Amino acid sequence: MQKLKALHSEDIAPSTGAALAEYDKSAFELDNLGASQILSDRLSDAHGDDKELRSSIRLLGSILTKVLTAQAKPEVATAVAQLQRKFASLLREGSANRRRQFMEILEGLDAEEIGEVVRVFNGYFSLLNIAEESHNLTLRRQNQTGRYWPGSFHDTLIKLRDSGVSADKLQVLLDEMLYLPVMTAHPTEAKRRTVKSALRNVFLSQEALDDPRLRSQQRSEALDKLQAQIQLLLKTDEVRARKLGVADEIDAGLFYFSLSLFQATTLVYRNLQRALSDVFGADVAGQIRIPSFLRFGSWIGGDRDGNPNVKPETTELALRMQAQTIMQEYLARLDQLRGQLSHSYGLCDLTPEFIDSLHADRALLGAAVTDLEKPYLQEPYRHKLILMKYRMQSTLQRVQQQLQGQAEQANRLAYASVAEFLDDLRLIDASLRSHGDANIAELELADLIRLADVFDFHLMQLDVRQESTRHSEAVAEILATALNIDYLALDEAQRIALLAEAIAAPGGLMFDAAALTPANRETLELFTVMAKMRREIGPNCFGKYVISMTHSASHVLEVLLLAAQAGLVGKIGGHWHCHIGVSPLFETIDDLNRISEVLTQLFDTECYRELLRVSDDRQEIMLGYSDSCKDGGILASAWGLSRAQRQIIAISERYGLKCRLFHGRGGTVGRGGGPTHEAILAQPPDTVRGQIKFTEQGEVLFYRYNNMETAVYELTMGVTGLLKASVSLVQTVPADHPEDLAVMDELARIGEQSYRDLTERTPGFLDYFYEASPVGEIGGLNIGSRPSHRKKLDRSKNSVRAIAWVFAWAQSRQTFPAWYGIGFSLASWCAGKPERLETLRRMYSDWPFFRNLLSNAQMALSKSDMNIAREYAQLCNDPETGKRVYNLIAGEHQRCVEWILEIANTDRLLAENPALAASLQRRDAYLGPLNYIQVFLIRRLREMNTENTADSPWMKPLLRSINAIAAGMRNTG
Repeated sequence: MQKLKALHSEDIAPSTGAALAEYDKSAFELDNLGASQILSDRLSDAHGDDKELRSSIRLLGSILTKVLTAQAKPEVATAVAQLQRKFASLLREGSANRRRQFMEILEGLDAEEIGEVVRVFNGYFSLLNIAEESHNLTLRRQNQTGRYWPGSFHDTLIKLRDSGVSADKLQVLLDEMLYLPVMTAHPTEAKRRTVKSALRNVFLSQEALDDPRLRSQQRSEALDKLQAQIQLLLKTDEVRARKLGVADEIDAGLFYFSLSLFQATTLVYRNLQRALSDVFGADVAGQIRIPSFLRFGSWIGGDRDGNPNVKPETTELALRMQAQTIMQEYLARLDQLRGQLSHSYGLCDLTPEFIDSLHADRALLGAAVTDLEKPYLQEPYRHKLILMKYRMQSTLQRVQQQLQGQAEQANRLAYASVAEFLDDLRLIDASLRSHGDANIAELELADLIRLADVFDFHLMQLDVRQESTRHSEAVAEILATALNIDYLALDEAQRIALLAEAIAAPGGLMFDAAALTPANRETLELFTVMAKMRREIGPNCFGKYVISMTHSASHVLEVLLLAAQAGLVGKIGGHWHCHIGVSPLFETIDDLNRISEVLTQLFDTECYRELLRVSDDRQEIMLGYSDSCKDGGILASAWGLSRAQRQIIAISERYGLKCRLFHGRGGTVGRGGGPTHEAILAQPPDTVRGQIKFTEQGEVLFYRYNNMETAVYELTMGVTGLLKASVSLVQTVPADHPEDLAVMDELARIGEQSYRDLTERTPGFLDYFYEASPVGEIGGLNIGSRPSHRKKLDRSKNSVRAIAWVFAWAQSRQTFPAWYGIGFSLASWCAGKPERLETLRRMYSDWPFFRNLLSNAQMALSKSDMNIAREYAQLCNDPETGKRVYNLIAGEHQRCVEWILEIANTDRLLAENPALAASLQRRDAYLGPLNYIQVFLIRRLREMNTENTADSPWMKPLLRSINAIAAGMRNTG
């Protein structure tokens, strides 16, 4: 990295060199040389030979210590150094005496001082994350100069071409493709948006040092700016003072589009086009049409499952805020185009269609644009673009009036749809090409056409989600009111028959909606809002209606009956119409096992088949990773989901239907997370079939989309994974080995039993969860609008949300939801049969599913620390309960590590991913002290025995520790 090499370059003046020396060895570090040396040795071991990254971390760390020396209280700076030194000694010796010395330092600090110490450690993590991201970007830039980096479009297309995928076959693939990440507001992002902005400023200031054109004075100024940004970061409170509202969550999701995603989206399409030309030749590539396969979805403002704060008006707000965001982007890009297309009359031959459209615009807009168009009367494209801008401003104004609560004003000058806007853009494109300016048309104009085709006027398709019992209750009350039928007393077959008949009833059922209970009235009102917003924003503004906890076919038909009351579904003159798509969500182990029965009943229902027929014969099915993993453990979940996908595709084929699978993945392995490219390739053969939809949330959005280059990389890796996994559309792919499937059946059965023995049959386990983790305090972070439990005061495993479940275990360094049961199942299956180890090794080597499963488990095992987990176990009110449950978790951790290393045939975890291993090891030096501090704070908080813990002086430093540990582990839930 240029900025680090330059520290020793000859062009640095002596005075500047002296200043840089201060960064390298601050007074604070000199006073604490022992601790710094111990940590430096640990970091050097972790970094291996990566000198540039090591230098970058050293630079940022030395600037941080310089800021601390100047800004922090002396006792805080001293405590940080002493805690680092004592923890290093504790790691080295592990004696009770070393632990006592560490705790004595904490005992000598008050709540405010501990809070400041935690903030310093959080600062280290923030800067470490920035150094790693910057280094990764540098490596990608170096690799991408050759274009053939693993997972790139070039690399993927070459492999496809060499495997027999011709340009014609590739077109078939592209025409079927849909890559659809869906943003959710699940509360897994612990950072405030203000902090994210401060972090980005540090990142940009550090990146500026890479500029090789900087001379000595400029570099010195850049370093000063970097120090100022780090100083600002340390003075920005990372704990939210108030709970996030849904409007805040909507705004947080929209933040990433102007930051990176608009530009990244255009670059992904451009990079694919360039790769096609390089791999297939320009002539052939010119015949390949690239459809808009990359799109975005959202749950933010549409997901009301368990969130009483999401109302029908919230859904309206979400769509209007999305529309405002994309229309503002269109206006900015129209201005850019107007600055570029300066063609004059007489110097270009315009197409008749373009001239006619210009005349039509002037006739439509009339006197409203007389003054506006005067400067451009000699420049046809600029003239057209200023009129387009006026129309787009009118369109935006209509949306903003609604956002401000004003009555909608009819405006015939506004664009009625994105199709009208695209028509105007394509007229300009065709005219430019007609007079030899195709190369100019391929610049910003092509990007704007692509963006309009991708984002429409809604930016993201908004999914709606609600829990199945809410629909059953509403339908039951409506049928009782309208037809005097006791719906809940009917069996499943009777319910299906009744619902099918009622859906087709012309004009809907006759009942007084105002007389319904408030909850059922709200459930019904949502469908009225959906019909309204389709008219206001556009017919494609909604994605699917997701039904969580789908247990039966009638749950799907209930939604359609409610939709029929708003005119979204029905039958008129013998013709069915359907303006809503339903996506049943299967999320528990039992639900996954019932998929075949539910889908068969659903597809056998004639009215539902008719509704699918008028909806392109494509069914979307959502699979829940989080709840299935919390329910039955990682093995039963992963294998149940894999098996379910095979069943879904087979059933869909039997009925002649297409099917898109929607993967409800979280950020962590315990919630289905992990690298997207590898996860797509690990799906069962011939199940992806060109389309994939998956949730992204919280810290995943931040790490993937907080800067444009990373966003391009992440989107590219996802799309190329989709291309590779969909090759079955155009050529035969080998099926999984039946014997491997049988092995996984056994492993999943044993693993689920082991997991349920722990979480459901171990006395005191739930007490351990609530007492040996900060789950009760996490809500104080105010990181989301949704409650952490489905039902208040219900401490059962079923009630706690999967996010809070995984978040709490991760904080206490017991990430067992991602691995518990794997070690026991492997050991049990191989017991007395050593030849089975070779079977498992072959599966790990040859089968992407099994390899991905154990690779993700390795990452989660590496983030666990059983020595630290023991500290949390000692928080239990009953010491015997703490010891019993801890021993079970620690024993399985050791068993998992031993067996996975045996199967992977290696001597350490993550040996095949040294970069990740080094990153995790770098964090250990700072994570450990934070965990000890957190245990200390939890104990102090609980000792106060006060009902209102928010008033305790220990609460805020505890919340800071939760934030800091989340930053150090780079995930929450």
